[in-house]
Amino acid sequence: MSYGNKIIPSVPKFTEFKDYTSSQVLQMHTPHLLQKQHKQDLVLSSDYSMEVEPTKKYTLQSAHMQLTGHQSEVYCVKYSPNGDYLITAGFDKKILIWDIYNNCTNLGILGSHKNAILDVAWQYDGVRLFTASADKTVQIWDMETYLPLKKLKGHQSYVNCCYPSKRGQDLLASGGDEGYTKVWDLRTRKLAFEIQGKYPITSVCFTENGERLYTGCLDNIIRCYDVRKQEIEYTLDNHTDTVTGLAISNDGSYLLSNSMDMTVRTFDIRPYVQGKNRQVRVFTGATANTAEKNLLRCAWSHDDSYISAGSADKNVYIWDFNSKKVIHKLGGHQGTVNETAFSPKDKLIASASNDKTVIIGEIPEVTL
Repeated sequence: MSYGNKIIPSVPKFTEFKDYTSSQVLQMHTPHLLQKQHKQDLVLSSDYSMEVEPTKKYTLQSAHMQLTGHQSEVYCVKYSPNGDYLITAGFDKKILIWDIYNNCTNLGILGSHKNAILDVAWQYDGVRLFTASADKTVQIWDMETYLPLKKLKGHQSYVNCCYPSKRGQDLLASGGDEGYTKVWDLRTRKLAFEIQGKYPITSVCFTENGERLYTGCLDNIIRCYDVRKQEIEYTLDNHTDTVTGLAISNDGSYLLSNSMDMTVRTFDIRPYVQGKNRQVRVFTGATANTAEKNLLRCAWSHDDSYISAGSADKNVYIWDFNSKKVIHKLGGHQGTVNETAFSPKDKLIASASNDKTVIIGEIPEVTL
């Protein structure tokens, strides 16, 4: 199996949990929702592992498919960098791995956290996975062996978010309810530095080159830190309520943010832009439930033409980046949609919900 640039052994090793059984039920409209448009070619390499040729394309035979197996609210959903696998996690402390192009088979369950998993993040090459938990830790997973590598300890409260750098130094940022943003050196697996704040940190993300770190906070403010100097470079105070999600566009030019003020905003973060007046667009339509206080996340499509966010009204919202129009409002969930994720290679979007399910849907064509 290939999660990124490396090939995964064809017989994975999973941590088994006898007291937890994944139903592995696909509530499908048809027997096989995923349909090949081109033949899938398997190449057997010299180390007897299989690599799937990247020419395959798929569509769904139905409007959407629903994955069940979680026993409680699902907070997190992330595609692997190559788009072949899906990771889901949430309140039940379990991480489920789904094989997208093999009828969405549930490959197994990973678990080591003692409390809810609040965020997951893939390393850029798919070799490692990071999970942030309400048990005050961040877990590093080896996705070649499916075994835990290291549990990062140091937060004094819930760890709400985590995000690895893609280039530059090999770093991982995490944000906690106690107000600390911690930056870990993944080479030594030790704390590199920390930033003390007054309010819970709800979201973190690095720029493409790893030189800047953005944090979202309970005080409604987005802060940009210079990683080398370890100091604030500028702040963005456009939101009027808690910032719950941050995401940087694939070309590195824009920062996307979601907030309990029921807006999704984009900011120009290119180096030559000066000052705080960086807001580019405001997107509306999605709702937030201030009573639930869920951390609703946001996402970019692989070509940066669309953005998406979860919503308390049980729908998945997709906007056109340029026109700011809602081009799709996808239903199917029976509870708040906490996170959405675009496939990095196909026109698919996945969503995680409080209704204990994950829905994968094909994004319909649209003419603006």
